[in-house]
Amino acid sequence: MGSRQEAGGGGSMYKPGDRVVYLASKHSSHPTPRAVELDPEPNGEGYSYAVRKYWVVQEVLPDGTLSILTRRGKQRVVKASDNRLRPARWWERWFLAGRFPEGEGNFSG
Repeated sequence: MGSRQEAGGGGSMYKPGDRVVYLASKHSSHPTPRAVELDPEPNGEGYSYAVRKYWVVQEVLPDGTLSILTRRGKQRVVKASDNRLRPARWWERWFLAGRFPEGEGNFSG
């Protein structure tokens, strides 16, 4: 099977309005409650971890990147082929709808 981008039939598998989940890398001495993949530093002074970010695709750009809208209204640009980015699963779109931009009205199929 090919990459995620190829799986969409030649172009990007994403389209405007799609809900996506991005696994953001973080570093802190106090991880958040939603931290996953938690790894302590060798000297115990901090942690490396990841946090799931729930975003919406605004636009698919011609160069294969995506313009993304964050929960707080910021815009980001990420590559559609980024391994940290994936489509939201049906249960995330349903049960975690409030974590995506624009709240609960976002459930789609």
